[in-house]
Amino acid sequence: MPELPDVAAYISALEPRIIGRPLEHVRLRSGAFLLRTAEPPLASVEGRIVRSLRRIGKRIAIGLDGDLWLVIHLMIAGRLHWRPPGAKLAGRNDLAAFDFPDGTLVLTEAGSKRRASLHVICGEDVLRALDPGGIDVLATDLDTFRHVLTIENRTLKRALTDPRNLSGIGNAYSDEILHAARLSPIALTHKLTPPEWERLFIATRATLQDWIDRLGAEAANGFPEKVTAFRKDMAVHGRFGEACPRCGEPVQRIRYADNETNYCARCQTGGVLLADRSLSRLLKADFPRTLEELDALRRR
Repeated sequence: MPELPDVAAYISALEPRIIGRPLEHVRLRSGAFLLRTAEPPLASVEGRIVRSLRRIGKRIAIGLDGDLWLVIHLMIAGRLHWRPPGAKLAGRNDLAAFDFPDGTLVLTEAGSKRRASLHVICGEDVLRALDPGGIDVLATDLDTFRHVLTIENRTLKRALTDPRNLSGIGNAYSDEILHAARLSPIALTHKLTPPEWERLFIATRATLQDWIDRLGAEAANGFPEKVTAFRKDMAVHGRFGEACPRCGEPVQRIRYADNETNYCARCQTGGVLLADRSLSRLLKADFPRTLEELDALRRR
């Protein structure tokens, strides 16, 4: 799912292309369940000038004349593409086209599950209602950060990815943040020490800003057409079995539902392997608890 740095890159790429320009037409693929609102009608945005772009959590909000807003949530498999003016909705993944004088913004969604959404709304109050309420960690201080994450006693992974706590952080960047902070994804927020809170706060801000800068630089050279949660320069996310860039030990994972958490046991959990639900069921009592036990199991 595109997260804060990815959404920021999209916005950086869109600003010079659509701000100050009219949205001439909006085309939806027949049968697409993308549009989630009926009033105002979609046709009401056509011909209006784009005045602003805003990030609302993981959503992209396009502000037009008359206080109308198009709000796009890409969810897991949704992506944006900048194509020549009048580009057709060709493949089955092409769900919507937003036509501007200099090009067409196309929204695609891979796979069979249609989760991406488009809202047409009027007014700032309605726009704010779409915001889950998480704070912008790049615009807050350590005390507020700690307060928000300790309202409930939760694991760090859950606390970081809850959109009611922090704005725009998901599965990928939470893995990177926790690796940078050298903290376990299952550490409880009520058990963290003051030095650990400071490490987590610094790591969260530094990791997000680093990727905002990297992806923003890419967007300056062309529209970000290959937005992905798995980037080769990431430390642990999506790198199960590969060497940790800090200590060289293999990156581990916890799998659950459609997601997985990646971490380094040496750097984050003191060498202890965290129980993976499916693997634990398979190995039962033989599930390795440490890196040393894992190494011995591999040598059998």
